[in-house]
Amino acid sequence: MADADVIVFNVATFLAALFLLEFGADKFIDHTAVVARRTGLPETVVGLLTAGGEWEELVVVVASLARGRSSLAMGNVIGAAISNILGAFSLGLLSFETGRAAQFDRSARIYSLVLLVLTTFVIPILYFPTHAIWEVCGPVLIATFGIYLLLVGLAIGRGVLTAPEDSDSDSESDSDAETEATETDPLINRRVPKVRAASPGHHPEATPQPVPSRRRRRHTLGYHGLYLLFGFIAICLAGYILSQAAANITDQFGISDVLFGVVILAIATTLPEKFIAVMSGYRGHPGILVANCVGSNIFLLSLCVGIIMVDTTGSLDGGNVTMPELVALWGSTLGLTLTVWFGARFCQWIGVAMLVGYVVFIVLEVTVIHRVAN
Repeated sequence: MADADVIVFNVATFLAALFLLEFGADKFIDHTAVVARRTGLPETVVGLLTAGGEWEELVVVVASLARGRSSLAMGNVIGAAISNILGAFSLGLLSFETGRAAQFDRSARIYSLVLLVLTTFVIPILYFPTHAIWEVCGPVLIATFGIYLLLVGLAIGRGVLTAPEDSDSDSESDSDAETEATETDPLINRRVPKVRAASPGHHPEATPQPVPSRRRRRHTLGYHGLYLLFGFIAICLAGYILSQAAANITDQFGISDVLFGVVILAIATTLPEKFIAVMSGYRGHPGILVANCVGSNIFLLSLCVGIIMVDTTGSLDGGNVTMPELVALWGSTLGLTLTVWFGARFCQWIGVAMLVGYVVFIVLEVTVIHRVAN
């Protein structure tokens, strides 16, 4: 019988770890971007490292694998990929102005096709978890992620694709604006002289004015490096706590790791993506909506799945994801691709259908696929 005190404690720990995870990811991404810019890394590389990347999911995956809960890691990855489309992307479509068709550009179409190809490649491999297949395909998927970063970086640099916006930090733009203002204001003040007001017998002339002192000084590289380290430690600690609390909750209720990862953990760790999707749709930025969703899923299905395959080589501790879950993943990815290519005029109706489909999927997960109700 489940111990109520243990359940309450672990649920509270799980929720607290979520806040720590988001705080750590926010600090890590913000200060990684600043350090990268200060050290001369190209802006495209910075964008790919900090945007469209599910770094929180990666930490949870590694922490779960370290504890021997590989099924929890796999369920979290597949559940997050489904939630990014049926949960986040659908909310973004619903947030578009009523009667307004979404204008998906060439970048969005290319991103969606890349994701569809990757998903079609990964699903059969996941369904047949043999030692030989996973031992070969795991490193291939990790290498695919590296090639993806390289090719997309080159494409963005040449103007073929639009870089995804950051989906994990809401304060980066503000901090960047302050940093850019601090660095560029002296240049502006030196190049644009002030004009003194004209007085009788005196012709107006350009006279340099002293540069006003800034209230906030530019922080040193060491300061940002220290915060980067703190953020990294925070997400590692939060990932360990989340995996530990999730394992304890599943043990108490007697539910499978796959179910908890697909439903609860996946929804919780993709909350930032849902928020950004709503804001992207509300502000009329369909390209950002697609890039964030697709970029996150490519990260999950290549790097995260590849790491799980390398670590387990087909031997998951508590069972693998089922065919209905894989069908939901592929069907939602196909729906996203068709929406981007052909469904812009019906984006809100498609958003409703996806959201309803997600609710139905969760209900079936609990009552039929994993039979918790019984």
